[in-house]
Amino acid sequence: MENETINSKEESKYVISYKTLRIAVGILGISLPLILILGTLILNNEFPILNSISSYAHKRIGNGFVGIMCAVSLFMFSYLGRDFKDNFLGHLAGLFALGIAFFPNNVENPWTTIPIIHLISACLFFITLIAFSLWLFPKTDQEILSKQKKKRNKIFKICGYTMIICIVLIFLYMAWLIKILPNNGWFQPVFWLESFALLAFGISWITKGQLLFRDPKEESEVE
Repeated sequence: MENETINSKEESKYVISYKTLRIAVGILGISLPLILILGTLILNNEFPILNSISSYAHKRIGNGFVGIMCAVSLFMFSYLGRDFKDNFLGHLAGLFALGIAFFPNNVENPWTTIPIIHLISACLFFITLIAFSLWLFPKTDQEILSKQKKKRNKIFKICGYTMIICIVLIFLYMAWLIKILPNNGWFQPVFWLESFALLAFGISWITKGQLLFRDPKEESEVE
């Protein structure tokens, strides 16, 4: 009985730590665009909305951008989910986050090796996040879903489809619309779409950490 009590306490610590980890990842995703804008305002005395999130890597806040992506990568590599698929996708997301951080984009010459690696890493990073929201996060070991779990599953789906829509719109804009509607001032479609995608990513993860729609203590589950 004593051993069972100890195991129960250890399991409780595990649940708390990984819920906190999910929330931390989500907060980093949500706050990234705001941190980059405010950092550029403070360090460069500028208030620009650049053409993409990644373009801030070339400002003085660029070290902050790299640091946040490395922190996301560290959290992803540390992430242990329900099974191998969870862990594998987490490690992939961590690898792609490092690709985003250490292979910067180049607006003037985007079709060289390093910017292409950056673009591929960014696309694959969001694809893994979409897979988490639409495929892995809704899963549960419970036969009957709690009311709060059903609400969380709706949030996961909304966030996953929001990320898909944002990515599709970014490609459509870059492929066809940029010549008709060029970037200008606050009109930076790629930046805003990336920001919405990061917001969806963050909401999905803080919801998974049960910062939103938390189960009652007696119904709390390891997801």
